[in-house]
Amino acid sequence: MVDSGEIEYSRRASRQRLIVFSLLFVVLTAAGLYAVYEQFAGRSMTFDTRLVAPETLIALFGLLLVYFVSDGLRLHFTLRALGHHLAYRAIFRLVFINLFFSNITPMATGGGFAQIWYLHNHGVPVGRATAATTIRTVLAILFIFSLTPFFLLTLKPLEGNMIAGGVETALAFFIVLYLGFFIVLLLRAHWLIGPLSALLRGARRFHIISETRHRRWQFKARREMLRFSQSFSDYIRGRLLFIGLSILFTAVFLLSLFSFPALLMYSLDYNVDYLVSLGLLVVTTFIMYFSPTPGAAGISEGVFGSFFQGILSGNHLLLVIVSWRFLTIYLGMIIGLVVLQKELVINQRRVR
Repeated sequence: MVDSGEIEYSRRASRQRLIVFSLLFVVLTAAGLYAVYEQFAGRSMTFDTRLVAPETLIALFGLLLVYFVSDGLRLHFTLRALGHHLAYRAIFRLVFINLFFSNITPMATGGGFAQIWYLHNHGVPVGRATAATTIRTVLAILFIFSLTPFFLLTLKPLEGNMIAGGVETALAFFIVLYLGFFIVLLLRAHWLIGPLSALLRGARRFHIISETRHRRWQFKARREMLRFSQSFSDYIRGRLLFIGLSILFTAVFLLSLFSFPALLMYSLDYNVDYLVSLGLLVVTTFIMYFSPTPGAAGISEGVFGSFFQGILSGNHLLLVIVSWRFLTIYLGMIIGLVVLQKELVINQRRVR
């Protein structure tokens, strides 16, 4: 039986970590925006009322709707291909919980764990939940990693850009490393049972976990890893309709995500080359995947400012960056925090 004091201590520690990571996100975001203000925006920023014109707000709301709905549907159809069906209400709660966690933890690590925890609480086995979230991530990565080399080689705004030059140097290494990891995870997951068992044995040796918990976790780890390995095969053999829709909505999600800066610039009466704007966002997102900061805070703002400084005037550059991040990240995080609190309350009632 788990001690109630131990549970309360664990919850308190988790809350403290969330607060620390949230504060770190805010501080790094502020630092990134200040760096753009100093280096790329000429210490200038002007609010433009055209961004809150009725037609602009309607267009942004429509794009936001596509962005959030397609994010939920890409996971929904991945789960359907794996033979699981969750209510749409539960799926879209997870969209916002994931946005919150993935942006306050380094390398978006918390987002994956939060999704697995949530799906497991809604009846999906851990191995299946891990497979669904991993497959969803891999589909997005395949799109981004396939397009990044093309845009790096063809976009004029990236010619001579120091950041883009560094990306070109590291591109091949990161693609091989990242995709290699996911290939092993998806196709040879049983190879990871040995290292995972060794990690648990080490935790027991250093008295981090008890003997009883060690035996229980060893059994669960092996069982869920085998389930995970089987799940990818089940996805490939799933209904072609669900597989196709999971890929389609991944593409729609990414396209909507990359379209926000173009819409913001169009609203400010810039002559927007949509393909250039989209390409710059693809490369920016690629760099964000390897950012060690929570939600790529600070780095995403700096990279965006470096890439778009030749397209936007100084007084609009910071305005577009803040608007872009608010629409794609901050808004979803705020909603996610509210949804998470409600979910935790519901979960506590179930435990009681």
